[in-house]
Amino acid sequence: MLKDKTFKPNPLEGKKTQDSEGNSAHVTNELSKRDNDTTIAPIKASFDSIRDFKESTSAIIVLVYVDDCIILSQDQQSIQKFTDSLQHGPEKFVFTDEGSIDKYLGVNIEQLSDESGFKMTQPHLIQRILKAANINLSTTNSRPTPAVNPLHTRDEKGPERKHDWKYRTLTGMLGYLQLTSRPDCSMATHQCARFNSNPKLSHERAIKRICKYLAGTMNEGIIFRPDPSKGLECHVDADFAGGWSSGDHTNPEAVLSRTGFVISYAGCPVYWCSKLQSEITLSTTESEYVALSMAMREVLPFMNLMTEILDFLPVKSDKPKFYCTVWEDNRSCIKVAESPKFTPRMKHIALKYHHFRQYVSDGTLVIKPIDTLEQTADILTKPLDSTKFQYLRMKLCGW
Repeated sequence: MLKDKTFKPNPLEGKKTQDSEGNSAHVTNELSKRDNDTTIAPIKASFDSIRDFKESTSAIIVLVYVDDCIILSQDQQSIQKFTDSLQHGPEKFVFTDEGSIDKYLGVNIEQLSDESGFKMTQPHLIQRILKAANINLSTTNSRPTPAVNPLHTRDEKGPERKHDWKYRTLTGMLGYLQLTSRPDCSMATHQCARFNSNPKLSHERAIKRICKYLAGTMNEGIIFRPDPSKGLECHVDADFAGGWSSGDHTNPEAVLSRTGFVISYAGCPVYWCSKLQSEITLSTTESEYVALSMAMREVLPFMNLMTEILDFLPVKSDKPKFYCTVWEDNRSCIKVAESPKFTPRMKHIALKYHHFRQYVSDGTLVIKPIDTLEQTADILTKPLDSTKFQYLRMKLCGW
């Protein structure tokens, strides 16, 4: 159960259950048959893993992942009535009620002492990662950042690895960690995962640096302090051809730009991404514009979800605001996005990167500049010095 002040202005209470006989498709299909049930009726949802139900004046959201469920509502009585109906209804679900939400899919969920929010951590997964990488905590010095320049290349002529631990296994565990509770490691993890097929000593050392960084921050994660004054926001940034200075000038991948963006609601990050762009861009303006388009493909479906739940949850649904860095060329990126015309220098960009311009022109999306030093997404695009990294980590993760 989430405490009263976890979400403001109205409280949300939740329960976690474990269905021992079914999976997400079975649960969803069975519950969708309750259309004619006057007590609990499903509302059509476009997300398979999320089902919502109207019960008198309250609403229930059921989040299903394989055989694990989280049940959310604005009052405990509705949750209890719904769980009773699962046990004694026509479906005869067999499940274990595990009570309040303190752990879910390996993630620890802890209320803050001042009840202003909650914290998500994965110390047990980090311990497994350190063990798999043969990191001895008693003899290891932590690192202030998970990555340093220069960016890594294939290093095909470089020395072979020294250790025999499974490189691909480590990148897989780090991938789950960064996607769930440690966005501060996203760029470093994705950079290492690119070389799963033939890792060299340089890539092995990069993995060990991430592990040493995690060793010093094992009990940290991501802190959510909802700010009711903020709606849906997205910070977007790009690192233009960041690998070019690494020396691998014969490899076209060295000139690919990296996109980084984080989508937030009420000041809390809900989705983030660090990813190489799939096409070579010719300027900082173009790389920023491609990054903006990539972020839009995630935000637009998120807006649809916000619309669906607006009727029964107290969400602030202001128009999403997109922030881009204030570099001179990025001002050009904003101009390109807002202009209804195609300039000669930008006509070569595929139409798929212009798909969101109609939402800008009709005011659904507002694009605003932001100072480079305040660009949260910068932490997802390239290695940073410790001072800037820690500042942006505070903005992103809350610590």
